[in-house]
Amino acid sequence: MSDNNILASARIDENKTAASASSANGWSASRRAFLRVLGYGAGAAMTGSAMASAAATPSSVLLQDDAFWARVQDMFVLNPNKTFMNIGTGGSMPRVVLDVFNQENHLKAMESASGYGTLAELRARVAPGFGVDADELAFSGNASSGMCHAILGLDWQAGDVIVTTNHEHSGGNIPLAIAADRYGIEISRVELPVGNAQSAATYVELFDSRIRQLRARGKRVRAVMWSAPSYKTGTMLPIAELMEVVKKHELISIVDGAHLPGMMAYDYAALGMDFMAGAGHKWQCGPSSTGILVIRNKLRASNPLPLPKWYPIHTNVYSRQARGGSGAASVDIAASATSCGSLHTPMFKSLVRACEMWDGIGRKKIETYDLALSAYLKERIVERWGVGALYSPKDDPKLVSAMTSFNPFKTPTDIMDGRKAEQFVGRMQSDFAPGFVLRKVDFAVVGAPANHHGIRISTHVWHDAGDIDRLVESMWALSEKMA
Repeated sequence: MSDNNILASARIDENKTAASASSANGWSASRRAFLRVLGYGAGAAMTGSAMASAAATPSSVLLQDDAFWARVQDMFVLNPNKTFMNIGTGGSMPRVVLDVFNQENHLKAMESASGYGTLAELRARVAPGFGVDADELAFSGNASSGMCHAILGLDWQAGDVIVTTNHEHSGGNIPLAIAADRYGIEISRVELPVGNAQSAATYVELFDSRIRQLRARGKRVRAVMWSAPSYKTGTMLPIAELMEVVKKHELISIVDGAHLPGMMAYDYAALGMDFMAGAGHKWQCGPSSTGILVIRNKLRASNPLPLPKWYPIHTNVYSRQARGGSGAASVDIAASATSCGSLHTPMFKSLVRACEMWDGIGRKKIETYDLALSAYLKERIVERWGVGALYSPKDDPKLVSAMTSFNPFKTPTDIMDGRKAEQFVGRMQSDFAPGFVLRKVDFAVVGAPANHHGIRISTHVWHDAGDIDRLVESMWALSEKMA
């Protein structure tokens, strides 16, 4: 079946019965049992129009669509000798995206073409899939580049405070450090609890109480920055709920959403954050050196606060005209964050093709599939290691993502041994056929004497439940060998 036919088939046969599908695809009772944890439905982790448009449920995706997802998996050129479960670091371009990349590179060379411009037409094709207007969606080099644009473009004053967390990526931490040294801002970090015993309210209270404490001490809190999800534990810090905290305290909001595009079907206009920086090469499966930066450029009910004063830091398009004061954009702010000299247009045309593929399949459908696989993985981990091994929440749907971090070691202190975690990751690839590509992540755990070095697993469209079963049994066997 062609890629276009696969995309077309994404929209049909959504109403088959689970019983008929399960008999057809051979799902065992134990696999079906895990769906109880997903009883909240596909839309529970969503807000606004994304929730309203949710049609599929995890059971409909996993129990009814095995053949469909097998065809999607065939769209990739992944090495069959490895099972790639580190999408959080890098995804893979499907064949059709590779074709666009190759064709556009050839055309660019053949025509000696430049790349000057703001990519307005390309941005207009992508923006609706993310719920924003084209003047609010910029293309960046990657999520880290987007974070630099967001943080370093703000008009910081000495003594300004930004509240963030102790689980941030260097893509956010480095521009924060630059802003601290250059402008004299102060950084206040919330220590994040980990594991399944958390709820969305836990994190809301942590941020809200920190802001109130700082202001009680006379501090000028101006902004909040957080990762959703955290690249360390896969915890989806709840954007909608934290945005209520932001609006209550009248703050600027910056979301490191490196893993959001291609994984979650969020409507960013409905969520209302001021900035969201996402990667194009991870879950969205576009080329490297591409990213998506959402810059709020309108006043909406989702966020009626004034637009923050912001200046482009890397551009050859600049307007001194004020923007968005009445709720209508007066300047294409995203153009200034996109354009800087001659851009390599084949990369961004390929990213657009990947985004259009996701829109064609259905971003909600992909999100549901990814999260359902992740939920199944978490349940399998709990069966073997117990719920205490999880660093990622599994029971509050507002906190789940398609990344799972856990402790695979049987000796408790081994989790603080970074070299042993690296050995585990290496042996998961070398000791099994096909080998598994995973990642080690280290992070602070409240009350622990040293950082923990967990194993992070990503579940995406080229995986199925059989991959999860084989992974868990392989990790269990390796953990016994390394005990």
